[in-house]
Amino acid sequence: MGKLRPGPHPLWNLLLLMWTLLSCSLGGSAQGPGEWTLWGSWSPCSSSCGRGLSVRSRRCIRFPREELCWGNTHEYRLCQLPDCPPGAMLFRDLQCALYNGYPVLGSQKTYQWVPFYGAPNQCDLNCLAVGHAFYHSFGRVLDGTPCSPRSQGLCVAGRCLSAGCDGLMGSDARKDHCGRCGGANDSCLSVQRVFRDAGAFAGYWNVTLIPEGARHIRASHRSRNHLALMMSDGSYLLNGNWEVSPPGTYEAAGTHVIYTRATGLEETLHAAGPTSQDLLLQVLLQEPNPGIEFEFWLPRERYGPFQEQTQALDWSLRQPQPRGVKPQPPETPAVPAAISPQTLTPSPDPCPPCPDTRGRAHRLLHYCSSDFVFQARVLGRLYQAQETRYEEYPGPIWVRDPNIAQSNCRWVQTGTSKETGSCVFTSRPGNSPNSLPTGDDVY
Repeated sequence: MGKLRPGPHPLWNLLLLMWTLLSCSLGGSAQGPGEWTLWGSWSPCSSSCGRGLSVRSRRCIRFPREELCWGNTHEYRLCQLPDCPPGAMLFRDLQCALYNGYPVLGSQKTYQWVPFYGAPNQCDLNCLAVGHAFYHSFGRVLDGTPCSPRSQGLCVAGRCLSAGCDGLMGSDARKDHCGRCGGANDSCLSVQRVFRDAGAFAGYWNVTLIPEGARHIRASHRSRNHLALMMSDGSYLLNGNWEVSPPGTYEAAGTHVIYTRATGLEETLHAAGPTSQDLLLQVLLQEPNPGIEFEFWLPRERYGPFQEQTQALDWSLRQPQPRGVKPQPPETPAVPAAISPQTLTPSPDPCPPCPDTRGRAHRLLHYCSSDFVFQARVLGRLYQAQETRYEEYPGPIWVRDPNIAQSNCRWVQTGTSKETGSCVFTSRPGNSPNSLPTGDDVY
């Protein structure tokens, strides 16, 4: 029967452990950084209204000779609460007011303090003595204080930081063109083209459909034409109904549209998006189109339907929509021929004033009888789309009721073999009009 060997003495184990630790220490090389604990929970917002900060922290656990953990012990997040009520004291004003009535600068004199924003460091509590020409710095402002009245940044540990798209202060995270925080523009596609199509007629021409969900919308051109933007319900946001809109920021379709028009010929349109509905970009054509550059970004799943829509339309939308515009006439056309009242069939109703029309491709002729006849002189011509608007001044009038405007207008189609007016006045039997003068006088 063999003898059992005794196990190692506990003292040997202790000596072996001490030798191992000593050899590691004498080696002089660090064992790397320590390890972080899990993040704690977020604190309540530092402000009771408006913008503020929420903070969370963690601890670094490391052994002797280990390096410090890599990273920050605190993390700050932007918190947005409802706006402060009107008249509420600003956070920085409140901090300056805490020193009201206390002696400073080694004297017993006291002052009233208000914020001073002209000092170099925005995150120091620089306060101006009311009624005096000096300010005093009371150290750092509290975390969460706005850097300045118009700044989006907040002071954190004496530094002015802005929030990234992830909401963390000091973060470099930004949204890509697709709207994804920290993305790489791989979930959307860019539509970038130059619109050069346009016919010879003035009016509204469709440039492109901007689908719902579009981002980073941009359009620009250099001419006397005007960009127009139509909503999905057919109403205009910009430059519609033959009226030029002033430059500015317009809110529609879930985004802000920035419309600029320089003193020269450049006109631009920008919108960050995403749009909440389809938009139609048009051009109000007054002169030959030199080209309209436009660009926007679409989610990949919307790009296919957008292509199908534009192909299906194939710019049947390209047909001009005649509207009232004021291009320069190329030449003076012939005066429209007078209309012979004998060839018309009068209506028994009284003759109303000619309506103030704004130009349509087709007009309905309205003939009526009246107790008078008049002649008019053509004062001017205005060419709009496919029509000509004649400004006329009534001449001699034979009338039982002299209630007639001193100027009127009528629309006729141009380029046709016979030009006709909107409203024709005829005389009843017994009225004998004088002979009409020659020139631009018409019935």
